[in-house]
Amino acid sequence: MRRAEVLPGKPYPLGATYDGHGVNFAVFSEHARKLEVCLFDPADPTREIRRFPLLETTHQVWHGYVPGLQPGTLYGLRAHGPYEPKRGMRFNPDKLLVDPYARALHGHVDYAVPVYPYKVGDESDKEADLTIDSRDSAAGMPKAVVLTDAFDWEGDRPPAIPWHQSLIYELHVKGFTKLHPDVPEPLRGTYAGLAHPAVLEHLRKVGVTAVELLPIHALADEPFLTKKGLTNYWGYNTLGYFAPESRYSSSGSLGGQVTEFKQMVKALHRAGIEVLLDVVYNHTCEGNHMGPLLSFKGLDNAAYYRLSDKDPRFYLDFTGCGNSWNASHAYSLKLVADSLRYWVEVMHVDGFRFDLATTLGRDRTGYDTRAAFFQMIHQDPVLSRVKLIAEPWDVGDFGYQVGNFPVLWSEWNGKYRDTIRRYWKGDDRQAAEIGYRLTGSSDLFSLSGRRPTASVNFITAHDGFTLHDLVTYNDKHNEANQENNRDGANDNHSWNCGVEGETEDPKIVALREQQKRNFLATLFVSQGVPMLVAGDEMGRTQKGNNNAYCQDNALSWVDWNLDSRQRALLEFTVRISQLRREQPVLSKRRFFRGAHIWDSELKDLAWFRPDGKEMRKDDWEKPHVRSVGFLLGGDAIATLDDEGQRIVGDTLLVLMNAHHEPITFLLPAIEWGADWELVVDTAASGESAHTHTPAGGKVQVVGRSMVVLRRPATE
Repeated sequence: MRRAEVLPGKPYPLGATYDGHGVNFAVFSEHARKLEVCLFDPADPTREIRRFPLLETTHQVWHGYVPGLQPGTLYGLRAHGPYEPKRGMRFNPDKLLVDPYARALHGHVDYAVPVYPYKVGDESDKEADLTIDSRDSAAGMPKAVVLTDAFDWEGDRPPAIPWHQSLIYELHVKGFTKLHPDVPEPLRGTYAGLAHPAVLEHLRKVGVTAVELLPIHALADEPFLTKKGLTNYWGYNTLGYFAPESRYSSSGSLGGQVTEFKQMVKALHRAGIEVLLDVVYNHTCEGNHMGPLLSFKGLDNAAYYRLSDKDPRFYLDFTGCGNSWNASHAYSLKLVADSLRYWVEVMHVDGFRFDLATTLGRDRTGYDTRAAFFQMIHQDPVLSRVKLIAEPWDVGDFGYQVGNFPVLWSEWNGKYRDTIRRYWKGDDRQAAEIGYRLTGSSDLFSLSGRRPTASVNFITAHDGFTLHDLVTYNDKHNEANQENNRDGANDNHSWNCGVEGETEDPKIVALREQQKRNFLATLFVSQGVPMLVAGDEMGRTQKGNNNAYCQDNALSWVDWNLDSRQRALLEFTVRISQLRREQPVLSKRRFFRGAHIWDSELKDLAWFRPDGKEMRKDDWEKPHVRSVGFLLGGDAIATLDDEGQRIVGDTLLVLMNAHHEPITFLLPAIEWGADWELVVDTAASGESAHTHTPAGGKVQVVGRSMVVLRRPATE
């Protein structure tokens, strides 16, 4: 009897798995009537060379084993079933689909090919998606690549940097090195470029402990961008949750981007730097009911997406991107868990920042900290031990959930960003808010059992103004996006220091540089986890564009050709970062008590007015308080070190003056230790003079500046 061409195979693991003799295919679809695998010619990926059905189904997984298939095989899927959009079904076997578990993709979506499930014609036809299109889409679709996980990690181990010692550096893989003169040109803008020794040297110099990579999952550009000649530069439009994006690879081989990504991780780990991924599980690139049919929508639309209960033709959209991932369905949740574990266990990444994470915590009634997604993370022995960061909002009702994520999570602290911006801008009624934000935001995180490291503090992020633009523009200037400047946030809490845009006025230029130093110094003396955006330490500008998501050009790329002001800002950042690393009072593992700890001579935290007296309750409530000081007691640290020894460090006194005129501070009359030594003065553009002032003495803090003073630890 002749052996069958396709053997039954197994329903696990999902995806295409090579075992040394052949490939097992396993694909989930609850509602499909038939699943097919199509193979393509590596020499001409548009040409289908073989097709076979997956005849076996186990627990809603279609599976089959093909003897003799080898790594490097290109394939896609076709799913047969009802095309009934009003019931939430969008099966169309004429459209080639990407395997959701594909480890690498070859090629990109070509919208000139009929990749929509319906015939695209008159854009005013609001019911076009109800009629199926029978033209084949394979020529315009990326193909999945069969791979193995073989790679010599050479004993690679995670750096395992404690949260309280972390400095996160958000960067774009391409934009960070595309213009770097010391990176060989073929490697610029790639994973290999990020692993170059010159790049690692810069990261170490700044004190970076973790790079947070903007999305590197395989993506598809939006059709409306391609029509304009633009691309989705940021990458928040995922097509494949297991596949690294190939456009960031210098390799020309099939699946070479996977090996190159691993080499990058290994190099960063050797430099003592963790790798965090910005991941987008809240929505996909398939858009709304009028979007293309690329993967999930064609395999099981109702399982992977949140559909309207009233009319399943339409999607619930909490993301502003057309659809929302259905994190309450068993298999779609399993895909998220499998993907995350894959990146930790196979690709060796150290944690994740979850874009619009509130969406993942939504059940049918709204956001819930006990949602299935959070329960999955909490009980998982792998995922519960890596760094987890939430962007704690989405665009749905009650989407702003800062401070309301479960205990394992840290969060982008949007309130920190807004408060620090408002304070240095000179807004009224910021005293009470800044008191909380500088000290770890206990009002947001302590009641849930979390620590100051739950607060990821940032002044800027990829989304919004750069640090330079924050002090250079009052208004956004997004004309390059070709949306008539309608896109991007309007309320940025920015201040241009008197002139909109670039100027040669020396007074305004000096004030802007001083404001940059204020923001950086504030970030590094705040409790919590600081996050710095790549290029901010060097004064990178986007010329006022606060939504450069589609600008894959010099507007977004980091410019390494620095002038004297930019070099001075870089050196200031290096010094303030070093100060944070050296001073244990700046990286507390527990919230302040405002009290004496152990037998300390000082309180762990005390707030002072410019007259040297401790602040009272009514001082916090005054609308025009713009000048405050706070003392961090070096002998009042509540936690022990890893050897069980008491931690004693220097005492720091931080004096902040957001008023436009100089303020004289009377230093607290503390009867111990040496004089106060000046270690940071943001009004000084160069190295701060290490002058000394006695307790009870006076220090003048220039308008819109801050000073950090130090008293050495006593023996």
